[in-house]
Amino acid sequence: MRTLIRSATVVDGTEQPRYGAHVLLDGARIAEISRDGGTPPGADRVIDADGLVLAPGFIDMHAHSDLQILTAPEHLPKITQGVTTELLGQDGLSYAPVDDAALAMLRKKIAGWNGDPAGFDFSWRSVGEYLDRLDEGIAGNAAYLVPHGVVRALVLGWDDVPATAADITAMQRIVRSGMTEGAVGLSAGLTYTPGMYADSAELLALCRTVAELGGFFAPHHRSYGKGALEAYAEMIDLSTRSGCALHLSHATMNFGPNKGRAGELLALLDRAVDAGTDISLDTYPYLPGATTLSAVLPSWSSAGGQDATLARLRNPDDLARIREDLEVHGSDGCHGVVAEWDTIEISGVTRPELDDTVGRTIAQLARAQRRAPFDVFVDILLRDDLGTGILQHVGHEENVRAIMRHPRHTAGSDGILVGAKPHPRAWGTFPRYLGHYARDLGLLTLEECVGHLTGRAAARLRLRDRGLVRPGYTADLVLFDPATVAATTTFEHPKQQAAGIPYVFVNGEAAVADGARTDAMAGRALRRRPGGDVT
Repeated sequence: MRTLIRSATVVDGTEQPRYGAHVLLDGARIAEISRDGGTPPGADRVIDADGLVLAPGFIDMHAHSDLQILTAPEHLPKITQGVTTELLGQDGLSYAPVDDAALAMLRKKIAGWNGDPAGFDFSWRSVGEYLDRLDEGIAGNAAYLVPHGVVRALVLGWDDVPATAADITAMQRIVRSGMTEGAVGLSAGLTYTPGMYADSAELLALCRTVAELGGFFAPHHRSYGKGALEAYAEMIDLSTRSGCALHLSHATMNFGPNKGRAGELLALLDRAVDAGTDISLDTYPYLPGATTLSAVLPSWSSAGGQDATLARLRNPDDLARIREDLEVHGSDGCHGVVAEWDTIEISGVTRPELDDTVGRTIAQLARAQRRAPFDVFVDILLRDDLGTGILQHVGHEENVRAIMRHPRHTAGSDGILVGAKPHPRAWGTFPRYLGHYARDLGLLTLEECVGHLTGRAAARLRLRDRGLVRPGYTADLVLFDPATVAATTTFEHPKQQAAGIPYVFVNGEAAVADGARTDAMAGRALRRRPGGDVT
């Protein structure tokens, strides 16, 4: 199939000025770009793009579609906003590599991120087998990070124990195997158990292994609240000492202690970059964060996994200690900040009898039930078997705007796709950047914004032939109307298709045509190859 996209305004992902052209696709590739007005011959289909921008497909650098990309194959949240590639395996917790025991634990532990679909076939165990499953048919492309928390659990279990030299060697072997099978780097979740039990020496050794293989380290670091700058500094130091490229996941400055402090973070990054450290970052263009309700718990109470945590929530002595950590000292699970119950909103539950809690904060539920907020918090955790998803309303607009303008910035939705009222960033991140922040507020030019969403991310992933509009490159492309592109999602109605994106191509096939999802399933796993490039 040869498709001619006629009279497009090409914004090619390099951040150079836009230009007018006819663009010919031949199968999965961009065959020709005609800028002199001549129309390439031999097209089987012609799309009139007059007034539309043709850009590379958007790259989501922080996605939680690990199961939804398989269980909901139409993948509407991502495909309809122009995302053609996602980076999975985030925050140190995902589904490969695993053994039977680790998989059983993970299915419960991160059900609030991914669901736990009954009857689903989890027959893979290795990273390579998971990528093979993706290749059986997905809507968009996906790259994968080896999740550190799972690697640690495979060697040391889920408890707070130090890693010996032999343990670290075993973890390095698992990371090397996962990257040899196609993973592009290593993620970490250092406010989640068991990843938070790792010290810097353990992480440094693993980063050195990743560096040897040409990958990068993508940490959810130890704090986004109290101690955030110190947590960022630790990750930068790891990158500098190991020689491993660093990609800072959802690099925000949230919670009360960090209001107006984005400039301090950016100065820290700039000093490191100027000294030669390879750093990039991603953010989402919204103020609230999203995670699981159980993530708010102090780390000691989560040691040993789900059953141990639930037992502690039923033990009066443990419960008193948890309450003191949350409401007096500040839980490490809540980024060292004392729990602010009016900022924690239920976004999704696994038990239907809890549906009426969705869309309400812990404080609102406590007032309605005439109970203490902590008691409501514990009750929901117990009744929902720790599977509850939440929004945390802890962001600051001035920080969001400052960070998105940094020259090492890329976009990551951090989108959780399950739950009745997930964060609207799952459906709206990329059109919100283009519409609200670039067009309406003028914080970025169109060329800069597209570069943030495409070319910069492709360079970090080392994608050999994606992320730009160039002859010979794979035809992962988006056609959008720069005057109308917008996120239509709201916190009240978060599952709505973006406006102004009539066409999306994945590997040359139209996944969205005339604004409607087609039945195309042209995506595939993107694998690291020997030498580090990804195809």
